[in-house]
Amino acid sequence: MKVIGAGFARTGTISTKAALEQLGFGPCYHMSVAEKEPAHLALWDGAAKGFLIDWDRIFDGYESTVDWPGCAFYAELMRAYPTAKVVLTVRDPEQWYESLRSTIYPLYKIAIASRWTAPVVRFPHRDLLASMTRNVVWDGTFRGRFEDRREAIAAFERHVQEVIRQVPADRLLIFEVKDGWRPLCEFLGVEAPADRPFPHLNDRETFRSTVRRRTMRALVPVAALGLAGATAGLLRLRAAH
Repeated sequence: MKVIGAGFARTGTISTKAALEQLGFGPCYHMSVAEKEPAHLALWDGAAKGFLIDWDRIFDGYESTVDWPGCAFYAELMRAYPTAKVVLTVRDPEQWYESLRSTIYPLYKIAIASRWTAPVVRFPHRDLLASMTRNVVWDGTFRGRFEDRREAIAAFERHVQEVIRQVPADRLLIFEVKDGWRPLCEFLGVEAPADRPFPHLNDRETFRSTVRRRTMRALVPVAALGLAGATAGLLRLRAAH
């Protein structure tokens, strides 16, 4: 592990992931990786409950990590990987809250609400993912108060200040993706790509489109099941008459 991302989701973590991979610090671990690995979800859930974790079991083959769940355990990861550098992605707290509230949080609520349709709705590893994100993020980081805007922003700001206090200055970069290649490359001691613009990915509308696609894919079987049930009921009714 060479780079530990300490910034919350919706602070440019997908863009940072892509940038790190282009710079040779990949593959980079991210929530989009964790959600596909049930064994990883169980380990992260255990970490949130205080169990000791063999981090190499999760990060085998990865040279960097950004986003949740890793950012919630940046201090533990610093001890496990003492030569790794820490990148704290940040953005305006008000804009961050609006972005998280309108993207990732609704997806979590959909996963919770969809339990009544089990096993029809096809959210991969839905229950494990919901449990992990609840324990690491919503009940862990935000103490069950994410919907309280003031409390959520205060948690964001506390985290930033805690990282600044905990991480030695020569090991820490406070990074806004709008600043592009230069600060990241100088911090990591590598050359900036001369022929590639800094990646700016997964803006709010892109994320919403992804959520809509995933939700529609999940609900199609439910709609089909409902239509089949209604058709069967109508046929039974006609047969009875």
